[in-house]
Amino acid sequence: MAISIVLAGRNNVHSWWIGIVGCSMFALLFYDVQLYADVALQLFFILTCIAGWVQWLRGAGGQPLPITSASVKTVGYLALGGVAATVAYGLMLREFTDAYAPFIDSAVLAFSVIAQFLLMGRRIETWPVWLLVNTISVPLYASRGLYLTAVLYAAYWINALVSWWWWHRQMKAART
Repeated sequence: MAISIVLAGRNNVHSWWIGIVGCSMFALLFYDVQLYADVALQLFFILTCIAGWVQWLRGAGGQPLPITSASVKTVGYLALGGVAATVAYGLMLREFTDAYAPFIDSAVLAFSVIAQFLLMGRRIETWPVWLLVNTISVPLYASRGLYLTAVLYAAYWINALVSWWWWHRQMKAART
């Protein structure tokens, strides 16, 4: 999975198929430690890896997708939707499961979904959203004893920061 994330940050289409393998392994791990929102998230990632792979290759009109920016209005709607989904899913997990940290786990889920859709569309805003997700994920995973996973997500945090810079540079170069 780490390779997939680094490749995504480098704007490399091979990140998608490698992501399918990594997400499958993480789904099993998260199930074992009762992070059910994260299990659902990994299943979502598997499906969107397939769609993202196709979208990045074919894009609009058969041409590969360029890196672009979402509108401020779109980002605002996504943020509100992320908060609403966090609350709704967190309430559901709290009420109907034995989930550990249902609202924090739900925030990881909701904002990862948003970041994934932004990534599929090659929107530069994916990277600050991934920074948020990784900031939440590191202490969550450490609190469940998943120290290696927490360290991995700390590395993902660094990758998101570098990738944001890299994509901005590529987007700027494509304009000129």
